[in-house]
Amino acid sequence: MIRVLLADDQALMRAGFRALLDAEDHLEVVGEATDGTSAVHLSRCLRPDVVLMDVQMPGLDGIEATRRIAADPDLAAVRVLILTNYGLDSYVFAALRAGASGFLLKDADPTDLLHAVTVVARGDALLAPTVTRTLISEFVAGPPPAVPTAGRDVLTAREQEVVELVARGLTNDEIAARMVISPLTAKTHVNRAMTKLHCRDRAQLVVWAYESGLITPRRR
Repeated sequence: MIRVLLADDQALMRAGFRALLDAEDHLEVVGEATDGTSAVHLSRCLRPDVVLMDVQMPGLDGIEATRRIAADPDLAAVRVLILTNYGLDSYVFAALRAGASGFLLKDADPTDLLHAVTVVARGDALLAPTVTRTLISEFVAGPPPAVPTAGRDVLTAREQEVVELVARGLTNDEIAARMVISPLTAKTHVNRAMTKLHCRDRAQLVVWAYESGLITPRRR
């Protein structure tokens, strides 16, 4: 059973999400938060597997709430899936840098939302490849980071190759095919890289790859 906390200031949105999630046998809504402050508080009290977090809420916004949840060692197992009405803009990378495990638009198909919650809770592929590729296309359109992130020297050449492929939007199966290794070995390399770089999940690994300079941002 995947336990979900809803964080959205609109009662109608929360009701819709609850109806959708509770209709699934493997999903359970354990609480509702109307702002970022209550989202952090309920996360500490309820320890959900996934928080569906709206970005714009009164008082403490969803990005700051995500940052506080991700920074709490007691909530290391809590994953945050950002939900917003807005397209891929500064919210996306602000949310991922804050510690979010995924990003989804509120107008996504119900099946996409259910899949996203399951993927985020599972913890092994926290951004769908199509979302990852879109994030990448937005990132490379911007200027390169002012100060590259340290840490590339802790990775082996093999791990750097794997991280580069993750950052290009490849799944574990696609990485395995490209490198002529098994999917399990590909997943092991990804997990080791995340551990060495202190990335909570695959989403942050993508951000790290660009900010570290492993992948060079390009102007369109």
